[in-house]
Amino acid sequence: MDVKHLSSFQGFSLEKLQKHAVFQSGRFLLDVYCLAAGQSQKPHRHTSSDKVYVVLEGRCRFRVGTEEETHGPGASVFAPAGAEHGVANDGPEPARLLVLMTPPPEHV
Repeated sequence: MDVKHLSSFQGFSLEKLQKHAVFQSGRFLLDVYCLAAGQSQKPHRHTSSDKVYVVLEGRCRFRVGTEEETHGPGASVFAPAGAEHGVANDGPEPARLLVLMTPPPEHV
């Protein structure tokens, strides 16, 4: 059985957000994103991949299409295929997100 503990994915960088692969197959990917204060993911879109962000720690501002909202631990945000989306950590504390994509971009 392949078991990984999300608490072990803690790597931050002052240069840019860090993406840590948890699991990946031809059907999905599961990452932990670590965003230091002030870091963001540039808005982008995936034509054939859905994405779900789940806030593990901290608070982030999410953009999906024309909507923007800030959410904290326990929130999950859905970005459907084709919708422009991104995330920013505007707060003073680091943030960690669990991110699921299906199918992964390299398989579309």
